[in-house]
Amino acid sequence: MQGFLVNVSLTQSRGLLGSYIKPQRTRIILLTLGLFASLSLQLLNPQIIRYFIDTTQHAGTMPGAQRGLLVAAAIFIALGLTQHAVALVTLYLSEMVGWNATNALRADLTRHCLDLDMSFHKQHTPGELIQRVDGDVTALANFFSQLVIRVVGNLLLIVAVLLLLFREDWRLGLGLTLYSLITLVILGSLQQLGVSQWAGERQAHAEMLGFLEERMGGMEDIRASGAERYVMGRLESIMTDLLRKSRVAQLVSNLTFVATNFLLVTGYALGLGLGAYLYLHGGISIGTAYLIVFYIGMLADPLQNIREQVQDVQQATASIQRIQALFHTSSQLEQAGQGRLPTGALAVTLDHVSFAYGEQPSSVEEPRDEAQEHAVLHAISLSLQPGKVLGLLGRTGSGKTTLTRLLFRLYDPSHGELRLATTDLRDVASAELQARVGMVTQDVQLFAASIRDNLRFFNPRIGDDQIRRALAQLGLEQWVDALPAGLDTMLAGGGQGLSAGEAQLLAFTRVLLKDPGLVILDEASSRLDPVTEHLLEQAINNLLAGRTGIIIAHRLRTVQRADEILILDRGQVAEYGPREALANDPHSRFYSLLQTGLEEALV
Repeated sequence: MQGFLVNVSLTQSRGLLGSYIKPQRTRIILLTLGLFASLSLQLLNPQIIRYFIDTTQHAGTMPGAQRGLLVAAAIFIALGLTQHAVALVTLYLSEMVGWNATNALRADLTRHCLDLDMSFHKQHTPGELIQRVDGDVTALANFFSQLVIRVVGNLLLIVAVLLLLFREDWRLGLGLTLYSLITLVILGSLQQLGVSQWAGERQAHAEMLGFLEERMGGMEDIRASGAERYVMGRLESIMTDLLRKSRVAQLVSNLTFVATNFLLVTGYALGLGLGAYLYLHGGISIGTAYLIVFYIGMLADPLQNIREQVQDVQQATASIQRIQALFHTSSQLEQAGQGRLPTGALAVTLDHVSFAYGEQPSSVEEPRDEAQEHAVLHAISLSLQPGKVLGLLGRTGSGKTTLTRLLFRLYDPSHGELRLATTDLRDVASAELQARVGMVTQDVQLFAASIRDNLRFFNPRIGDDQIRRALAQLGLEQWVDALPAGLDTMLAGGGQGLSAGEAQLLAFTRVLLKDPGLVILDEASSRLDPVTEHLLEQAINNLLAGRTGIIIAHRLRTVQRADEILILDRGQVAEYGPREALANDPHSRFYSLLQTGLEEALV
């Protein structure tokens, strides 16, 4: 009957149980043995107490009664201590099972999220994903560690108690068996009541975390624009919604609590009534009457546990549904092939590449439709030879950043083909692409860790010698050594304390450490001090040496190192050709940009 209570959870989480419990077979076996030992001790102790009561009542007529009472007392104490020891061991084992299983689940969920494409991450806030990966998984800790075993244990305890009551008197056993069955059926019917409410509560909690994460990240802009009142008002609205959903979920779950307490009182009344009737009619001794009362209490414990487990099942089912929904979310990117890229600088070819956010990629040519009319990129074609540098220009919103994201395969093109060397980007293995293409964005992600760990992304296989060679190659070794603790200098989260230019210097070193064949650089658009700008110019020259480069340029000096120029306008190619030829053509857009000044024109 108790299996019915968790039927939905077990059906939905069969894969979860199989994947995360099987590796812990030894602990599960020990936990099961501990469960049976604990049940046996719980059933044995009342029998000793009954013997003690009945022997005390007739001690004057029983030879050796005093010695028997002392032995019974000693056995009772020993069994009590053993029961506590077994409970401690099983608690430790269950916590180990729960934490190991949930930590493995967290790791798999995080890995799955990292494998999803950027369109998924644009639709879900970090706060919402944190709630899925941590909050929902934490709610399953008890499910993994104890729920199923306690379900079986409570079922066995109920069956054992009822059998012992049948042994004492069939009427007593029959009455309490019917009571137990009715109680379990009622609790089973209550199990599904709170699932949807708990799912809604967790979604509201995820939305609150997402809101807080976004607003905390933009605190400077919020204060500067005087938007505190709006933020607090919006937060109040979100928290009111969370409170309402939490209150409803708790209210529905509390119905189980009230129903269980009523059923327990009914059970006590039934048991006491039957026990009193049998005792008054001489059917049982006073010790047996105590035994009946004790066993009724033992029935109450598993039924009370079932009430708690029903609420756990409600929350676990809601969490499992959300976790499985995340696991079943697949990337819109086609499965990467196993292709390899040649060593050295890489050629880059775009053949009529179009892209629109939210549009599914297609490998066949389709008619020009409304979606294509509003594409972020439309029919982009270019051919960049190995070792050449492309300067990518255009106003804000022209599609420059989107184009670089396609090259790193954060998205797949909606139409057309993108090749590195002669290989379609979709046929290149993901690990190969990450190793052979380096990307430096304006918004460099830095962690609250040492410069060393930020440069090597916490990869212990990259030693200090390798890091220093990369720094020296970029001309940055003296700059790092001038920091308070060199490579051991601790950075604040988000790179606080570093300018945009200094953050990009660290990003250059990251890229150089993996020795890519293609470097994509979104140049810092902010004004730089002369020292940092000199270091950046030197680092860019050294980073691009012997490599193909694509630079989103914002300064004239950066454009001068480009071999070819591509100007985008509203997602289309406005101009493409050799830099020198365009610079000397008075009719070209590039010529006009040079005359106007890039910094003023490209805004």
